[in-house]
Amino acid sequence: MKKVIITVVGKDCVGILAKLCTYLAKANANILDISQTVLGGYFNMMMIVDGSKCAKKFDALKADLEKIGAAIGQRVSCQKSEIFEKMHRV
Repeated sequence: MKKVIITVVGKDCVGILAKLCTYLAKANANILDISQTVLGGYFNMMMIVDGSKCAKKFDALKADLEKIGAAIGQRVSCQKSEIFEKMHRV
């Protein structure tokens, strides 16, 4: 697994970034870039993560992040960068 695109959307609350980043650090996935904003009480974040040294396979990483997101009221989506780029090509 090379790069992974992670998006997070939901009502803003304390600890969103901390929970997700802690999990990624423990899985040895390096955050390359991150952008987040809060608009009208809604949290929106996009991360580009290097998964080349990640201790988890993509499917396990995706399932774990979705589970963490659900526990904190966020919708977390993970895509391999190749798929993301093909879907968003003009």
